[in-house]
Formats: sequence, C-alpha cells, structure tokens
Amino acid sequence: MTEPKILLLDEPTRGIDVGAKAEIYQLINNLAKQGMAIIVVSSELPEVIGISDRIVTFCEGELTGEFLQKDATQEKLLESATK
Repeated sequence: MTEPKILLLDEPTRGIDVGAKAEIYQLINNLAKQGMAIIVVSSELPEVIGISDRIVTFCEGELTGEFLQKDATQEKLLESATK
C-alpha cells in the first residue's frame, strides 16, 4: 500500500539504543498527528504508557482491560494483564 491507514508495530524498540528509541517515538507521533492509526505491541510498560492514547491489555487471548493514557499506571496494566 502506498497510503496505509493503520500501522502495526510489534516491539518496535526492542534491543535498540535510547537515541534510536527517541527517533522511533518521534516517527510514531508524527504519523499519528497525520491521522494514521498505530497499534503498538510492547512488553515495555513505560514505553506503552508514554506513547499511547489508549491501552488495552490481554491475557491468554482475552481482552482484560482498557485504559486511557491518563489513567494507566504500570501497576494497573500488570494487574489487568495477569488476570
């Protein structure tokens, strides 16, 4: 596709240095500002909270929680993801 509307990223910053992470976050933010929907799968909770508008958690394939960024904490996400 030349103009996708959704971007799915699975662990986009795993194993890279802090500088490269900042560049990826900037790219994600720019694409979101342009109206693209971005789905990020990550096990790094601070990263998830920092770059997300809305966060959903799953456990064993079942949806276990949904949070707005302002309401999300690492503790809430862990509790929800381990139900």
